[in-house]
Amino acid sequence: MQNSHRFDVRRRMLTAAGLAAAGAAGFSGAAWAQPESWPGKPVRVIVNFPPGSSPDVLARAVALPLQQALGQPVVIENRSGASGMIGAEVVVKAPADGHTLLMTAGSTITTNPFIYPKIPYDTARDLVPVAATARIVLFLVTKPGLPVKDVRELLAHMKANPGKLSYGSAGNGTGPHLAGEMLKSQAGVFAVHVPYRGASPALQDLLAGQIDFYFDPGIALSHVRAGKLRMLAVAALRRSSIFPDVPSLDEAGLKGFDAGTTHGFYAPAGTPPEVIARLNLEINRILALPNVHSQIAAIGAEPTPLTPAQFAAQMRDDSRRYAAIIKERNIQAD
Repeated sequence: MQNSHRFDVRRRMLTAAGLAAAGAAGFSGAAWAQPESWPGKPVRVIVNFPPGSSPDVLARAVALPLQQALGQPVVIENRSGASGMIGAEVVVKAPADGHTLLMTAGSTITTNPFIYPKIPYDTARDLVPVAATARIVLFLVTKPGLPVKDVRELLAHMKANPGKLSYGSAGNGTGPHLAGEMLKSQAGVFAVHVPYRGASPALQDLLAGQIDFYFDPGIALSHVRAGKLRMLAVAALRRSSIFPDVPSLDEAGLKGFDAGTTHGFYAPAGTPPEVIARLNLEINRILALPNVHSQIAAIGAEPTPLTPAQFAAQMRDDSRRYAAIIKERNIQAD
């Protein structure tokens, strides 16, 4: 009953967040009444994951051109830990004046509320969406020597060898873990989940042949290109522009399969909507810059220029999908 109540409450909060974001999106073009005092000092961007992580890469790609647009320094500060909750709480408690932003992975919004029984803030009430940056997709890759060359053969191999194959993840409740459980649920197969403390250790064991497959967030791409790993599919509805010859899991037969997540910027609740609108405009413009676009592509992601309302809607869709698999498979954080 407690889990059901938490899911119902979360659904109502996501709806409220979407309405708030839609109001913020209404401020555009000549309708802005941007406060003359903003930005009146450096803008601090809290990245709630470590240096080198995908949120960190995206934040740093956007920071310099955003600084040039705003005329104030944009300072990146990494505050990682507790699956992003430490950094998010810093932003929640900051003044809602547009000088403190959160750059986060989508999991902070779409999965944490469902796998942690207690969070020191209300994600939907205390944070408002500002701008999406990139859609992070996962790539289904297999170890060297696994006797399969496509998704159909992988599923057939798992069905013929129930429980004998294993897949790695960056930890319980992470995107690669959820993707693996989605695959098992939708295809009716079983493989052993091996959680690691981070994506890199999982990748190393995949290269060493200790696990059989892995939903990669982008760090294995160089090994795929070098022929050390085999990419079977993109865990999304559409193919990736980076690997146009690799099918999506949707077209490979797992209809509707989408394990993607959208990274982006958030602000403390109460931040003036005209400030959010200005930030949204500038960040969307920055995403189209060739240098920024190439940095996003380097981590296997796609730029996602969205309005705040569209961003909120995407996160609601992702939350519903992940909430369902988390509940079905009784997934809990470590």
